[in-house]
Amino acid sequence: MFMPPEWHPHRRTWMSWPVGYVLQTPEESYRAWSRVANTLVRFEPVTMLVDPSERDSAAVWLDPRVEVVERPLDDCWMRDNGPTFVFDRGRLAGVDWTFNGWGWAPHEKDDLVAGFILEREGVARHRTAMVGEGGGIHVDGEGTVIVTETVQLDPRRNPGWTRADAEAELRALLGVEKVIWLPRGLSADYGGYGTGGHVDLLASFVRPGLVLCHVQPDPGHPDHEIGRENLAILRSATDAKGRPLEVVELPGPSVEGSDYSYINHYLANGLVLMCSFDDPRDAETAELLGKLFPGRAVESVDARAIFALGGGIHCITQQQPVIDGQQ
Repeated sequence: MFMPPEWHPHRRTWMSWPVGYVLQTPEESYRAWSRVANTLVRFEPVTMLVDPSERDSAAVWLDPRVEVVERPLDDCWMRDNGPTFVFDRGRLAGVDWTFNGWGWAPHEKDDLVAGFILEREGVARHRTAMVGEGGGIHVDGEGTVIVTETVQLDPRRNPGWTRADAEAELRALLGVEKVIWLPRGLSADYGGYGTGGHVDLLASFVRPGLVLCHVQPDPGHPDHEIGRENLAILRSATDAKGRPLEVVELPGPSVEGSDYSYINHYLANGLVLMCSFDDPRDAETAELLGKLFPGRAVESVDARAIFALGGGIHCITQQQPVIDGQQ
């Protein structure tokens, strides 16, 4: 099996509509999720799973071009409980991770979402006992994946697992040959609704051999040392092809004490959809992403309401890649 990178052409984007605790401030959640979906659907098809209790709100807020599929849900973080699509001997398949709510909140309905999507799409399902989430991995499409120790080896997720155990399962499921380990996530990702260190706040591939790394230039920021630590690891790393990684620093917003991160962008067909935070660095980041992804439009959605609930734009989206020769 082989997991294609996010920049591989998409057949569609999958999302889940807000439900449950995410509706502490309903209008803010509806607005944020709908702005992401309504932007993406201008570039590629979007399918939104909607809990039956929220069918009316989805009808009000979503662009009619967004396909709505009713499905019982606990939550709305499709990156984490949805399938990770892979290619298996020339056919589309999907990894169905065991999902236990990031180790702190059982999500029985959401653990069934990946299987539901794969059955609906008529593709093979590879269920694994490994507890994991799509936000915990970033691949380059050429055999390299970046992960964090605090997620893959979390005793609330995979008690007793070693690095060797996790690497063996990642190789089998994603077709990777090289696993690059970062030790931990952003400081604010461990309390409240945190994921315990998802890599999609820390580092992402632009293309094979080139990585973006979240940094905080201010020495007084709680994530300053975390960024320095990750930079050192990535700059000393080689990928599955033996190439030293080129690392581009991506400064995070200046807000202290938050896990805001521009790493949490999403690559759709012809688009970079980035998180914005009403921060002076929003414009600088848009300019940088435009240079790094030539030929793609760069658009943004204010992601503060999403981050207040535990994630960002990347966390609420999941790409379904196109198999070569198919539409």
